[in-house]
Amino acid sequence: MTLPLQRISEQIEAIAFLQRTMGDHAAVPAEEYEYEGLPPNFTLAENMAAGAFAGIAEHTLMYPFDLLKTRLQIINPSPGGIYTGVSNALSTISKAEGVGSLWRGISSVVVGAGPAHAVYFATYEAVKHAMGGNNGNEHHPLAAATSGACATIASDALMNPFDVIKQRMQIHGSVHRSIAQCTRTVYRTEGLAAFFVSYPTTLCMTVPFSALQFTAYESLSKVINPGKGYDPVTHCVSGALAGAFAAGLTTPVDVIKTLLQTRGTARDAEIRSAKGLFRAASIIKRQHGYAGFFRGLRPRIITTMPSTAICWSSYEMAKAYFIRHQDD
Repeated sequence: MTLPLQRISEQIEAIAFLQRTMGDHAAVPAEEYEYEGLPPNFTLAENMAAGAFAGIAEHTLMYPFDLLKTRLQIINPSPGGIYTGVSNALSTISKAEGVGSLWRGISSVVVGAGPAHAVYFATYEAVKHAMGGNNGNEHHPLAAATSGACATIASDALMNPFDVIKQRMQIHGSVHRSIAQCTRTVYRTEGLAAFFVSYPTTLCMTVPFSALQFTAYESLSKVINPGKGYDPVTHCVSGALAGAFAAGLTTPVDVIKTLLQTRGTARDAEIRSAKGLFRAASIIKRQHGYAGFFRGLRPRIITTMPSTAICWSSYEMAKAYFIRHQDD
């Protein structure tokens, strides 16, 4: 998404606003402005800008842990890619491949996360508003869950190819060094379908993840901050707890997704031929038992908690800035 120069300057001002706001932990009173209910003139562009800002901030800061998660989830990895845990993976990768390798593939995330999160939060707010989720002080769990699910379906369609490229670049021994080179290789050897083979499985994970996360976030926010004012501490804590809750419950499907997205690099012929959720799940169950579905659980939660905290804090900060900016 291309923002006008005016919007770019507004984002710079938003950073200064965050610095001022974070210095005061007291919530802005709800009477000052109706924060949860977006004003009529809160534009789609502003909503998407807030989402893009949140997505890039989230993925960039927590990327090394995402790489560790991918490495630990790989079924039958190469000899140099076998790790006993998070700390062992971190030290082994840093020593053998260099600290910079922990950010391998981040370019794919930066390119894809901005537009995908812009679509994500724009869809979330639109569906939430349409279902009456912004009305009154009542709790609206159905509106929150439905909004999260719809937002996920829309954003994942855009993000899935970038996620495939990211994981191909993250695995041990990857020969891909750029988005363009990885895209050409995957397309030439596996076809266009390789970029979307995991999309149904991704939705099986991200739709319940988002529904759980949004419902938990909205619930926690109303309990911690019943006044509904802009409060950085509330958004940070609620985002972290909601993310951990959703991540833990959806880890098994995330393991299946990783298998499908990295199948083209597998040494196991059975994994290379896996074509769907149930086939991939049967491979994991047969080779590693039920414990195999929880590979990478710890780094997934470690990644998700600060990621969702950063994501929600960034989004709510940007949203609060735009509302304040319109009131001035």
